[in-house]
Amino acid sequence: MKLFKQALTLLLCFALVQFTAQADSYGSMSQSNEQSPTPPAQQSPQESPQELQQLVAPIALYPDALVAQILAASTYPTEIVEADRWMQSHTDLKGEKLAKEVDKQPWDPSVKALAQFPSVLENLDKNLSWTSSLGDAYANDPQGVTDAVQTMRQQARKAGNLDSNEQENVTDQDGTIDIAPANPDVVYVPAYDPWLVYGAPIVAYPGWYPVPGIFWGGVGLSFGIGFGIGFFGGFGWGWGHWGYDWHGHRAMYDHHAFVSHSRTFDHGGFNRANFGREGFSHSNAFHGGGGGAGFRGSSAPHFQPGTRSSAFSGFDHGGNARGFSSRGQSSFGGGSHGGFHGGGGRH
Repeated sequence: MKLFKQALTLLLCFALVQFTAQADSYGSMSQSNEQSPTPPAQQSPQESPQELQQLVAPIALYPDALVAQILAASTYPTEIVEADRWMQSHTDLKGEKLAKEVDKQPWDPSVKALAQFPSVLENLDKNLSWTSSLGDAYANDPQGVTDAVQTMRQQARKAGNLDSNEQENVTDQDGTIDIAPANPDVVYVPAYDPWLVYGAPIVAYPGWYPVPGIFWGGVGLSFGIGFGIGFFGGFGWGWGHWGYDWHGHRAMYDHHAFVSHSRTFDHGGFNRANFGREGFSHSNAFHGGGGGAGFRGSSAPHFQPGTRSSAFSGFDHGGNARGFSSRGQSSFGGGSHGGFHGGGGRH
């Protein structure tokens, strides 16, 4: 009887151990099954027409060639920072001396071209979040950006704020508005409030900093002193080498569609790591101050909550660059056509 009790006790203990092990195993499986799988990474959607219109609002009323330079240069945000810093440290250089020194720099031709317009370059630097978003949009959706520029021009024209004058010629051919300097040797950059000039108020880009000289607090356009471009005409990146093919949806460089070779925007799929390797560091590439951490300047008085506020938003759109279409007309400024030739950008 004693042996029988011992055997029964051992059997019960074994059964209890087995039951406990099975219960633990079942609980682990149940917990594992209840965990939702990690969702796959998704690319950010491309900007809506309204977001693109917000992006191009600060430059849409500039002369065609300057719009081309800005959109091309915005794909090189690192070089924009470098160029603006260089310009600020070489304020003693003027005219031909400035042009010669700029020509020696390793920047893309589009960035060099903006040395002709220091206030425009400064604006791109101080509003670097907007600049990078603009470059991202143009690199990945040039047609959308082009259409947005024309939409904003039409709105400004309907609002009575875009007409020919002593500074520029404005022409409308079948709904395509061209803007060119009235004097081919002098370029006037209009100063305006990009959030009011188009009629109905537009929500300002988050953290927008109004740079003096190209921002004017009135309703229409204001023109200051013109920029003489003669000193830059003999260089391959000068004014006469730029234009815009509105029907081909592309900035033009030496009569070819501009092709950006910036590593910031990888047309086959954005490589986020490349952005850091291009030379940005939070300790020296961005200017301290307001307007969002890491960006120089202060928040604009037009700041509105609830809009896209991420710096460098949408960098992972990917997509291939559209080829040049010869349909329609291209608008070019006057000047020499020597120097750089080919598809634009640095090879």
